[in-house]
Amino acid sequence: MLLALKLENIALIDALDLTCSPGLTVLTGETGAGKSLLLDSLDVLLGGEPPRHLLRHGQDQALIQGRFAPHQHLSLLLAQRGLGAVESQPSPLVVTRQLVRRSGRIRSRGRINGISVNRQTLLELRPLLIDLTVQGQTQVLGRQAQQRRWLDGFGDLHHQRALNRVAAAYENWVQRRSALDQLKMERKDFQQRWQENTRMLTDLQQAALEDPQELAILKRCQDRLAHALRLKQGSWSVVQHIQEPLPDQAAAMDLLGQAEGELQAMAAIDPTLQPLLQRLQLAQDEVQGVAVALQDYGQELESHPQALADLQERIAQLQRLERRYGQSLAALIHRRSELETATTALDWDARQQGLEQKERAAHDQLRQACGPLRQCRRRAADHLVAHLMDALSPMGLEQMRFAVDLKPQPPTEHGSEQVCFLFSANPGEAMAPLGDVASGGEMSRFLLSLKTCLAKADFPMTLLFDEIDSGVSGRVSVAMAQLLHRLAQRHQVFCVTHQPLIAARADYHFRVSKHMEGGRTCTQVMALTTVADREEELAQLAGGNPQEARRYAASLLRDCFEND
Repeated sequence: MLLALKLENIALIDALDLTCSPGLTVLTGETGAGKSLLLDSLDVLLGGEPPRHLLRHGQDQALIQGRFAPHQHLSLLLAQRGLGAVESQPSPLVVTRQLVRRSGRIRSRGRINGISVNRQTLLELRPLLIDLTVQGQTQVLGRQAQQRRWLDGFGDLHHQRALNRVAAAYENWVQRRSALDQLKMERKDFQQRWQENTRMLTDLQQAALEDPQELAILKRCQDRLAHALRLKQGSWSVVQHIQEPLPDQAAAMDLLGQAEGELQAMAAIDPTLQPLLQRLQLAQDEVQGVAVALQDYGQELESHPQALADLQERIAQLQRLERRYGQSLAALIHRRSELETATTALDWDARQQGLEQKERAAHDQLRQACGPLRQCRRRAADHLVAHLMDALSPMGLEQMRFAVDLKPQPPTEHGSEQVCFLFSANPGEAMAPLGDVASGGEMSRFLLSLKTCLAKADFPMTLLFDEIDSGVSGRVSVAMAQLLHRLAQRHQVFCVTHQPLIAARADYHFRVSKHMEGGRTCTQVMALTTVADREEELAQLAGGNPQEARRYAASLLRDCFEND
């Protein structure tokens, strides 16, 4: 229920603080006075697109704030969105939407209890707070989802239980189907990875990897083979320096022999030189050994072009493997060992068959759960048609025909049928979907009658009717006034009207008017709290002779008071 509405810089409204009460509230006044601005503001407050004209001329900022008394359904949604906790006595809900004009465009910012929210959150809250009905509202009537919700709201306890069973069965089926889809994705991914691993294992096995240091060893061998001639010449040169005297130079071994003879003579005189003599003799043996080894090395070292080519090809092969898989030779050898021991341990066929059986069983359970719901909807449709025809009869639609068509469809969380309201206002005309054939006035009366029928099933909320009585006769106005009064016994109802018959039934009456203030036009909203004020306003609505209109207004109020 709307407790209060605050507006700042909204079109013709400079500032307004309006306190609201339960029951039926009517807004009356001359055309263009700004009556619909209040309903437009509530529409924008709860996610509606703000029109350009809504922001007061000359102002760059505007404010719309509503204070609501939350009900259980609303408290649960707020808790789910992290905007409040479920309380036994929840505090009022404050919704704010600030409008700002920038570069010729209007931007908005929404808040719920001081917490910033986006427009989508406001639109989610909207159906739990207000229901706006205006002339030409064909889109509401044409929505099959809304028609389904209306029909289900008219059902009994068994109907609600059937809805819950279908929703639970659908959730179970969705989980089974998701598990099956997930397994298929995992299997496809596994098969793709297995194919990649198989190719990798083949590459590694064909490469015959064994030694992690093979690449380094091969590179050293490559360097030796590539410089074989240079190494051979160098080895013979060293041997010559050690063993063979050159023309102008003695051999190293000869020099060492001369040094040994001299040191022996010295050691004969001084025995303490004996250790040095032994070291020199050992050095001669070591140098001689180097010469022999280099002779062997030079004899074995030959240039083999094919061997070098084979070695370079092997190096290139190993380097390609390292680049392809982004791993070192040691890591590739380890990976080959892992792949050689890996097996397809998962029995994919058996697992998939098991999940497919569970998915089919869950879908069968969903179809079975939809059967009782379909029967409940048929009963609810019969009851709704009967109650609605009774409500529509005094509304000038005696010849109207109405039916609820349940079209089969694949099972969803809402059942296995589409709900479609069929309507025909004229005898002899075939029934067609309601949103396609009903005129503006017929739709307004239909919506009012429908919401009256559903009043006991719906949770309490604020219903807004904007001139739905336009163009109807006095007899129909009386019927509409009675329905609005009945509707207001459970819901808070606001109605913009030009009909004195409807305004007289109001629990609260506001007059909307324009006046000049500071050289500008402003809209003023005044609560009519006295009988005299209400008689005067009803007389203005009735028109004609002032005295007769005043007497007519007084009789309307008197009849309403007596009926209440």
